[in-house]
Amino acid sequence: MFGRQNRILLKELVKTDFKLRYNGSVLGMFWSVLRPLLLFAIMYVVFIHFLKFGAGIPHFAVSLLLAITLWSFFTEATTQGMMAIVNRGDLIRKINFPKYIIVVSATVSALINFGISLIVVMLFAVLNGVEFHLHILLAPLVVLELYVLALALAFLLASIYVRFRDIEHIWSVVMQGAFYATPIIYPITMVAAVSPVAAKVLLLNPVAQIIQDMRQLVVLDTTDTVWTYINNPAIQIIPIVIIIVAIVLAVIVFNKNSKKFAESI
Repeated sequence: MFGRQNRILLKELVKTDFKLRYNGSVLGMFWSVLRPLLLFAIMYVVFIHFLKFGAGIPHFAVSLLLAITLWSFFTEATTQGMMAIVNRGDLIRKINFPKYIIVVSATVSALINFGISLIVVMLFAVLNGVEFHLHILLAPLVVLELYVLALALAFLLASIYVRFRDIEHIWSVVMQGAFYATPIIYPITMVAAVSPVAAKVLLLNPVAQIIQDMRQLVVLDTTDTVWTYINNPAIQIIPIVIIIVAIVLAVIVFNKNSKKFAESI
């Protein structure tokens, strides 16, 4: 799948993505850290300081920063991946190579930004007095799950975006709504206090499942997750099933349309 030439091409595309992304910017790659931090600062003042979300939950500020960082990566990977084929239209028309490499390069670039931001999250966690446990070693598996989901959606969106550019605006609205429908700025316990059923439904969202799992592994081991809050194993695996379905659809749709990308762009 990834021969030597494809690996070299992927490496060069990732380098180019970084250069173009921060071209002309004074702060350059520091924006990969500043963006989630600035968003966190706003959310912290509004939702934690004034509205008292997460009151009584240890290290909720760290949980908020971690969730925002995860969400920022998911948003960046899907959005950049969606536009990757169209943005590389000139390259596609000139050179014959596997088109999936372009989408992968866009998501890998987002993954690198995420890794940089995650270092800041961990430093903030240490300063906040978070005690790490051995199960934090499972965190990379959860990150991998999020990356696979983002990559699958990026392939689907990229295939659609080639023909229907309106999907960019639709996806932006979907992501905005999904942000507030995911327990990022509020704890899942707040939803459960009003409606336990609604809390269970929210946890079936794969991104919510991933965020809560990361919070449990990194910040607070008593965090409610789909595995602890829902007792039915058949329901617990719904987020995983959704990801698998997304992967299968992504492979089918992308392979079906990739041969016509050069003609459609």
